[in-house]
Amino acid sequence: MAKIDFGGVIEDVVTSDEFSLERAQKVLENETVAVLGYGVQGPGQALNMIDNGIKVIVGQREGGSSWQRAVSDGFVPGETLFPLEEAAEKGTIIQFLVSDAGQMAIWPTIKPCLKEADALSFSHGFSITYREQTGANPPEEVDVIMVAPKGSGRTVRSNFLNGSGINSSYAVFQDYTGRAKERALAVGITIGSGYLFPTTFKKEVYSDLLGERGVLMGCLAGVMEAQYDILRKHGHSPSEAFNETVEELTQSLIRLVAENGMDWMYANCSTTAQRGALDWKPRFRDAVAPLFEELYKSVVSGEETKIVLEANGAPEYRESLRKELDEIKNSEMWRAGAAVRSLRPEKRKKA
Repeated sequence: MAKIDFGGVIEDVVTSDEFSLERAQKVLENETVAVLGYGVQGPGQALNMIDNGIKVIVGQREGGSSWQRAVSDGFVPGETLFPLEEAAEKGTIIQFLVSDAGQMAIWPTIKPCLKEADALSFSHGFSITYREQTGANPPEEVDVIMVAPKGSGRTVRSNFLNGSGINSSYAVFQDYTGRAKERALAVGITIGSGYLFPTTFKKEVYSDLLGERGVLMGCLAGVMEAQYDILRKHGHSPSEAFNETVEELTQSLIRLVAENGMDWMYANCSTTAQRGALDWKPRFRDAVAPLFEELYKSVVSGEETKIVLEANGAPEYRESLRKELDEIKNSEMWRAGAAVRSLRPEKRKKA
């Protein structure tokens, strides 16, 4: 492991320098990785592992769009593509990448497929941490591990193809074989992780649920809407409001943050922007801190999990979800966004 200073806190991380691809391939040379679920994370992880020389099969419900996507990606029914239970029986590392609610629904049929010394592998701590709600109690004679990429499945694949990789956390919940950690790291390296950092199933799901509802998605979308609406209320055009709220952030400033950090982005903006940002940053922080505390408590208590499982299990959920997403899509702010994106130079060149 490499010891890295994260702002004064020393952490142990694993890169391909410490755990090489060749070592990962050796660890997995006699394994069959069964990727269950070919929706969000499944395609990127499965294809990256195949490109890294790992034997991979896919388990997916037959006939649906995800099954067809797997076929389009080169998986062959009856050879490398199987129904979920059959893939689970054939695999030695069961990469359980079905949605959280889906995992709860099919767990009773997957659990009997697990054989002694198999590894049950997750990319999220949800089912195990909240197993009193999900019922996901693994048998004692299997390893239970996790490799959780810190990004979408699309990014797992695109970053791998451009050579940058994506950071992942890893954890061991149950070590039956004595090889659980080694298996987790090997999976992490072969799915293309830039570096791997240790966590626990609980810490991963607590931070993930907080992040999705907070800065990464919920908070971000809500703050954008608030700023856009204030600008429109005071007479600014949709184009101006969207550019000042979203376009400048996503096409310019966030790239500076990604390149060298927030301080560097501040240093490369106008002095007017610097002063205003530095003055208002603590006010925004203090305003939202109580909301984040409330949200964290809701995550730890299992209330957020309960909401997710009940909503996703409702028969009309897909229809209600479509309506909620359409409401965002059809709002003035995001219709303005579609127009702005169409005017980007690269879009005009393709037209």
